[in-house]
Amino acid sequence: MAEWSGFYPCTCIAVDAQAYGGNNDRRQSEIQHDLPRILSRAARGTGLDRSQWHIQPKGDEELAVHPMDGTEPRLVDDFVRHLVAELREYNGMRVPTARMRLRAAIHHGPVELADNGFAGSTVVTTARLLSSRHLYDALRTNDGADLALLLSDDVYRSTVAGGHTTLSAADFRCVTVREKECEAVAWLQVPGHVAHHPVAGGPLADRPQPPTDGGPDDGPSARHDYRSEQISVNHFTAPVDLRGGVVGFGSASG
Repeated sequence: MAEWSGFYPCTCIAVDAQAYGGNNDRRQSEIQHDLPRILSRAARGTGLDRSQWHIQPKGDEELAVHPMDGTEPRLVDDFVRHLVAELREYNGMRVPTARMRLRAAIHHGPVELADNGFAGSTVVTTARLLSSRHLYDALRTNDGADLALLLSDDVYRSTVAGGHTTLSAADFRCVTVREKECEAVAWLQVPGHVAHHPVAGGPLADRPQPPTDGGPDDGPSARHDYRSEQISVNHFTAPVDLRGGVVGFGSASG
């Protein structure tokens, strides 16, 4: 297992089983046994050695940290693809209510091996990405998906945007994550599915709807609703000071 002292540039990947708390005791036990096995098989399929990763388990969650060594593009690309395949095979042998569906987040930056785990803002940001509503919404709006993933902006730009994977920008949707003290741009992927915006009027109607200007989906935003009965039509034949006003132009027939 790789060791280092002080803060060292590392890649962090965190995963969490969706709806774990709604399972009975036996199913929770099964998830805790099966999750690390699924992750290990995905790593072996990618040619990555998880025995070299520092892993912090937490029931239905896991945080893995590894010094940056040039394998990050394979983690973002090949490992995720193998993980999806492992989940598909696993879930294919189970009834729908026993599916394992995962949320995942990948970030990188300085990390220290501390006495009680991992220290550093990189680890905190990874945890905040994993807790983002965007991942919950993605699994709820893509019922057939087994995995929803967030890449931090730094990871996305250094791997996907940098052309170091087989992935493209079309595979992702840019979002803004706001969790506790964290506010960060991230990139959402739902492998095998389109990372749609939550559907208005559906089960996520209580969630803020994203903007439609092509920018990051950052949750709550100002809305400007104009009702037709509130609009008056005037005809001007002399210069008029319209500063601060809202003007619409239309034909004589409306």
